Amino acid sequence: MGIIAWIFIGLFAGLIAKALMPGKDPGGILITMLIGVLGGLLGGFLGKVIFGVDSIDGFFDLSTWISAVIGSVIVLVVYRMVTGRSRAHA
Repeated sequence: MGIIAWIFIGLFAGLIAKALMPGKDPGGILITMLIGVLGGLLGGFLGKVIFGVDSIDGFFDLSTWISAVIGSVIVLVVYRMVTGRSRAHA
C-alpha cells in the first residue's frame, strides 16, 4: 500500500481519534487532519511491525485501520501534552 493510501486512512483515523478523545485543541480541523495523517503513518509502521500486515495488501485489513487509529490517538496525546506545556509556560 502506498503513501497515498496511508494518507487516506490517516484522515479518517484522525477523525476517529478526535471522536474518541474529544476536547478543545488549538489548530482546528487542519491540525486534526495532520495528526490523523501522522498517526496513520505511525500506525502503519506499528501495524507492520506488530501485526505483520503487508503494507501493499493491507488496506482492507482490520488491523491496518485499528493500528492507524491507535497511531492517531498516540499522536493526539503527544500533541496535547506538547501544546499544554507550551501554553502553561507562556
